[in-house]
Amino acid sequence: MNEQELRIELVRVTKNLDALGLSHGTSGNLSVRYAEGFLITPSGFGAEGLTADDIVFVSLSGESEGRWQPSSEWLFHRDIYAQRPEFGAVIHTHSNAATALACLRRDLPPFHYMLALLGGDSLRCADYATFGTQALSDNALIAMRERKACLLANHGMIAAGKNLAEAYRNTVEVENLSELYLRALSVGEPVLLTAAEFADAQQQFVGYGKPKQ
Repeated sequence: MNEQELRIELVRVTKNLDALGLSHGTSGNLSVRYAEGFLITPSGFGAEGLTADDIVFVSLSGESEGRWQPSSEWLFHRDIYAQRPEFGAVIHTHSNAATALACLRRDLPPFHYMLALLGGDSLRCADYATFGTQALSDNALIAMRERKACLLANHGMIAAGKNLAEAYRNTVEVENLSELYLRALSVGEPVLLTAAEFADAQQQFVGYGKPKQ
């Protein structure tokens, strides 16, 4: 996609997240890698009224271009792109279930095989740090090692992907798994998959969603 198409796609996905109830008010932000930096939603904006012209470009050195300030969380977007070249898009939300679990500061353990889609047998919760700080970015990068997503303690969640479509799917999956885990916890401790059981599930995903050979 060219720059204008990416800006339009950012607006579209922002509105989809809002429609699903995964992003409330002006909370949350999303970005897509572009040129020598990334395009990101502006600070203090929600889905309502957001246009392609409101999207801000930020270079990997941290300089921004646009009529608005970039999201206050631009640091972890920048750092994820710098450290994880496989990612082309990043989404951050305060979705209900994921944020509730993050407030418990609990990782998601291997209670369900769908965790494999996010890169491993767990979804880690990053240590707490104030929003918009380098410390938060540093903690998120640690939690996302070999993963496509993480929780942020007492804050929310981050999901990434090779493009916006994958980052969006991973965001929805994090919320679904968080809700399932919280419901299971309301009854008792879920029975966890063994390492062998989870490895078998990972192997099943090798050809998942790919064209027939």
